[in-house]
Amino acid sequence: MKKKYEGNERFETLEMKFGEGVSDYFSRVMSVANKMRVHGEQMRDVTIVEKILRSLSDKFNYIVCSIEESKDIDLLSIDELQSSLIVHEQALKVIHEESVGGRGRGRGSSRGRGKGREC
Repeated sequence: MKKKYEGNERFETLEMKFGEGVSDYFSRVMSVANKMRVHGEQMRDVTIVEKILRSLSDKFNYIVCSIEESKDIDLLSIDELQSSLIVHEQALKVIHEESVGGRGRGRGSSRGRGKGREC
């Protein structure tokens, strides 16, 4: 029995899963987009870029707004978008690690300040 091709429907319903990384999500989106291209559908890069920006998880909302305001979406390549989002994702991880108890700046011990000079 032949399996029905449902590329466009599958593409439209894609969303970033909770806890999913940017690279993994891009892989899923590109896999579906490439299958659609193989089946003869016109899939422009700008369509993929717009889809990704629309379907990222909520923690990327401010980054999406920033990208939409500062860059021409029609000229933005998929690789540029991915690189930009990965950088922001790594920054979010560093901020999260510091707030959870990782190393950070702050007071709480007398270490690191030195004794100063005695006159």
